[in-house]
Amino acid sequence: MFRAASWAFRGLRRSSVPLSARMSSNRADRSCALAEKVAVITGSTKGIGFAIARRLAEDGAHVVISSRKQQNVDRAVAELQGEGLSVTGTVCHVGKAEDRERLVATALEHCGGVDFLVCVAGVNPLVGSTLGASEQVWDKILDVNVKSPALLLSQLLPHMENRGTGAVVLVSSMVAYVPIPKLGVYNTSKTALLGLCKSLAVELAPKGIRVNCLVPGIIKTEFSQVVRISFCSPTPAPRFGEPEECAGIVCFLCSPDASYITGKNIVVAGYSPKL
Repeated sequence: MFRAASWAFRGLRRSSVPLSARMSSNRADRSCALAEKVAVITGSTKGIGFAIARRLAEDGAHVVISSRKQQNVDRAVAELQGEGLSVTGTVCHVGKAEDRERLVATALEHCGGVDFLVCVAGVNPLVGSTLGASEQVWDKILDVNVKSPALLLSQLLPHMENRGTGAVVLVSSMVAYVPIPKLGVYNTSKTALLGLCKSLAVELAPKGIRVNCLVPGIIKTEFSQVVRISFCSPTPAPRFGEPEECAGIVCFLCSPDASYITGKNIVVAGYSPKL
């Protein structure tokens, strides 16, 4: 084993192709992997969602991005289109039925169908006691984090079935496994997504649609800033994760290479909370 690793390392050292050229070649090789496919991504104008949108588009998919604010949608669309990627976008607060309908209509208007749904959008309006949370807080977190993926998928399902196959990726969090103090309602909502993944995978397998769940650890995003500052210590990786480190796994789960993978909760984590 060590001899093989040594020869592999020597091969890398001897390569006469510059690293930049090899990276460009790798991107070119990926550009047709998801050609003619259409992906709808919620919460995708920054952070993990934006990284996923870029990577899916780099792999050849047409991507429909969305978030709650028009200026964020406009900025994200302009940036990705400026990179030569096939992207459209619309405002969508996933907790609102009319916004979900607009997102579905935008995808169908521009693309005629949908192959992939990636649900990244999430909220956490409370840092405090689980039992001290108001009914309004419970409703808001569960509406956005748990109910909206199921309701949006129910609207997109007929159009995904028409394509013959499809993939859904729900984005949970490591707090589903290792709860963080004072984020009890959010922890609970992310745990519920693990169960939603399992249930949907069983229901949709006969339709040729796979459902998996990405479970990120502490990733460097605006959303995770409070957690990173207040609750975390480096175990075992010596750094926090980058949004791009989630994107490749989502692309894999959408690709034909993952055709035998469904109902799985896939952890991407190098940090854990101080408990």
